[in-house]
Amino acid sequence: MTTMLTRLLYPLIALAALQLFVAPFPAMGQAPAATEPTEEISVSSSDDSAIQTRINAIFDEISALSGVEASVTEGVVSLSGLAASQADIDRAVSIASRFQGVVTVEQSIERDLSVDRSLSPAIANLENSLRRGWEALPLVGLAIAVFVVILIIGHLLASWSALWRRVTPNPFLAEIASQAVRFIAVVVGLVMALNLVGATALMGAILGGAGVIGLAIGFAVRDTVENYIASIMLSLRQPFRANDHVLIDDHEGRVVRLTSRATVLMTLDGNHLRVPNSTVFKAVILNYTRNPERRFEFELGVDAEDDPVAAMATGIAAISGLDFVLDEPKPDAIIKSVGDSNIVIRFMGWVNQSQTNFGKARSLAIRAAKDAVEEAGFTLPEPIYRLRFDGAPVQVKAGTGVTVSEGGAAAAPPAKPKPAASPDARTAEADVLDTRPDDHIAEKVDEERAQTGEKDLLDSGRPVE
Repeated sequence: MTTMLTRLLYPLIALAALQLFVAPFPAMGQAPAATEPTEEISVSSSDDSAIQTRINAIFDEISALSGVEASVTEGVVSLSGLAASQADIDRAVSIASRFQGVVTVEQSIERDLSVDRSLSPAIANLENSLRRGWEALPLVGLAIAVFVVILIIGHLLASWSALWRRVTPNPFLAEIASQAVRFIAVVVGLVMALNLVGATALMGAILGGAGVIGLAIGFAVRDTVENYIASIMLSLRQPFRANDHVLIDDHEGRVVRLTSRATVLMTLDGNHLRVPNSTVFKAVILNYTRNPERRFEFELGVDAEDDPVAAMATGIAAISGLDFVLDEPKPDAIIKSVGDSNIVIRFMGWVNQSQTNFGKARSLAIRAAKDAVEEAGFTLPEPIYRLRFDGAPVQVKAGTGVTVSEGGAAAAPPAKPKPAASPDARTAEADVLDTRPDDHIAEKVDEERAQTGEKDLLDSGRPVE
């Protein structure tokens, strides 16, 4: 943001330099502005002849009004003759109207459109401007030299990276501080140069214009500024570390780096995801890596006629027998709800994420609890369907697969042969039973961080919020 403001200030600096060089010289083609008296001009005698003589004497002393003649009758001044410009005509009327005893001024002055009369003042003004510009060159050169020296000092101070890294907590703030020093050096140098040549009014105009431009830019890039400030706050807060497994609102993945614009994640399917820092700063962040212990849970339903406490004890015992389930905190179970035909039990257990794959651990715990509950004689109820036909009605007992005819005779369903496991299936089963953590994404993150040289605002030496 500081770099952006500095670049926007450069056109203003160029304008200031141009005005600084041109300001001492009057505009070409215009006569130097003369200061006219604001009070009434008194004469020794208030008669018309005295006023007329005095006005004509003044006009004779002013080269631009030497062609104007005045006549006074009963306090009414009549102006006639030739003048080079409308400004000269207005000037003659202003002078005549200030005399004591003048009632009104009637002017019939005509514009002198001759080439020599119009060109002579322009040439005189040009010569005067060149002369004054030549005389002002040493002062202008000194002002430019002061500006350049201050600019060089500011640049050298801003380039002292070791100082700013020692003063600020992270590289991002160090860069901001150095850019701020450059910006301050430009402003101070410009103020000193303009004060040296006495162009303080121009400095006020420049600062006013810069303020208006800054306000307009602020409204235009409001989201960018918000994102920039969020980057500063995140670099100070350090809410996560590189390679942490986080959930930022609906975005899940491992942190690759924190840049000045976005937080880069690698999703669990290996894709890059950039989340704007303004979103990260306001989001709810869930960090799975901060605490290695994590609880898994799942639900099983037993028949409404079974003892739920015995089913809970059976499932807990099966979960506790798994090597990857932690003994402390112990596995637990609660009755979640009671339905029309079943009782829903929620089982819970804890694993160490740094040593165990959470998804596989939960999957194997579900299988162990289900098998143990079924082997203990508990029924996992299924939905009950009643089918009616035009002939004898047939009912199917839920959970048994036994077909009962209208007379009550039961027909056992054909036994399903147990499929034989192939060698490839046995190998895949061994992989399923392997509960070691999957470090593939973490290794890809470490590899990318080692290969790319992009700046990272995450500092492992600072405490995590």
